[in-house]
Amino acid sequence: MPTDDKAPSRMEWVPDIADRSKPVYLAIADAIGDDIRAGRLAPGQRLPPQRTLAERIGIDFTTVSRAYGEARARGLVDARVGQGTFIRADARPIPAAAQSGTAAGSLVDMTMNQPPLPESQDLLQRLRLDMAGVVSGLALPDLLHYPEAGGPREERAAGAHWLRDRLPDLPVERVLVTPGTQGALLALLTTLARPGDTVCAEALTYPGFRAVAAQLGLRVVGVPMDADGIDPDALRAVLAQHRPKALYCIPTFHNPTTATMPADRRAAVAAAARDHGVPIIEDDIYGTLPEESPPPLAAVAPEITFHIAGLAKCVSPMLRVAYVVAPDARQALRVSAAQRGTTLMASPLSAAIARRWIEDGTAAAIRDGIRAEAMERRALAESLLPPGSAVTKREAFHLWLNLPESWTGGEFAAHLRARGIATVTADAFATTPDVPQALRVCLGAPAGREDTRRVLHVLAEALDLIPAAAGVVI
Repeated sequence: MPTDDKAPSRMEWVPDIADRSKPVYLAIADAIGDDIRAGRLAPGQRLPPQRTLAERIGIDFTTVSRAYGEARARGLVDARVGQGTFIRADARPIPAAAQSGTAAGSLVDMTMNQPPLPESQDLLQRLRLDMAGVVSGLALPDLLHYPEAGGPREERAAGAHWLRDRLPDLPVERVLVTPGTQGALLALLTTLARPGDTVCAEALTYPGFRAVAAQLGLRVVGVPMDADGIDPDALRAVLAQHRPKALYCIPTFHNPTTATMPADRRAAVAAAARDHGVPIIEDDIYGTLPEESPPPLAAVAPEITFHIAGLAKCVSPMLRVAYVVAPDARQALRVSAAQRGTTLMASPLSAAIARRWIEDGTAAAIRDGIRAEAMERRALAESLLPPGSAVTKREAFHLWLNLPESWTGGEFAAHLRARGIATVTADAFATTPDVPQALRVCLGAPAGREDTRRVLHVLAEALDLIPAAAGVVI
């Protein structure tokens, strides 16, 4: 069968492993990827047998075996029992700089759960023009004055407008503008608790909440979960035993598991908190992403719930704006005072951009674009990952990857990092000693769908390996 003149036969191919700054097996795998990109290795071409290649370049057989295993994990080759190792027909090598994970900025960093970039170039251009329009429209006094803590009335009104589908008929006096969800958590925990107090959260929870609690000297007690979120019976036991000052939870697209509490579960959680007199901090940062979801806890138990609606996941992390809904105007004043003593205020420029985008429909358009792209990437994950390995939701852009028994979270994360993919293991989210062997994978991090596909191929291949065959060293 004729072959490309550039493609060497299997007996001629020798990897370029002159770069000895990395392990030899990684250098061989890099060379396979480089030669596929350059056309020196063609789809379907058979690589030299492992012993042959080991003798040819003067290394041991085990190193070549690890190199071929590495190339298989990257989606570059297939191994056929009794036939050999062949270049995959659909091989799409990740750039060598990203494979090694050693150079600054070389990783596909999936540790931050950032929203995926919408495909619409018209929408992205609209954002640029709108931001310029906000800046040019500011009056000079606006550039030199401090706004009030909690935001001026028109920006609070924009927050109420943004939340109108989740919390209709919301009085502006209950709404505050804060510098992102993290700023909101700092103000709320400062308001509700003192150093040494206890707060509770799901058994797996947002690491940013744990960080703020630790900074304030608060003890975090975890509440057991199931596939629908917090277990209400376990919650009642925790509330009775520990008498926490607040319950923090993420009822919609829970971070990290994507669990979403159904309506009856929300009612049960709210009832438990109400019976024990414990205020709820509801982090609803993903709340506007699903096309349909149950009413938020702030609608079920408004008198005890502090609702946080951050814009980072559904509009843009750049804005650093979140809207806090307090149970009443008096509680809003308390939180506003705490904000004045901590972060002072949200960035007036960011708040002005958020207001404009909400009022002219741009924010909703961005949210819809993020939602559409998230659905495309989630569908890719569903088609490429082994059935049942990942938990996610239709419009979510992160997934919870449950590992087979052969892997620990640390081993799997190290294996991925060697391939230029950074993820977060369950330990970072845990508030109880019972930590599952799992990882959060953020599908918004890759630059586009093809990059997402490549990353998912690496994940799928890795799930089929066992640590010893993958050459994992922790």
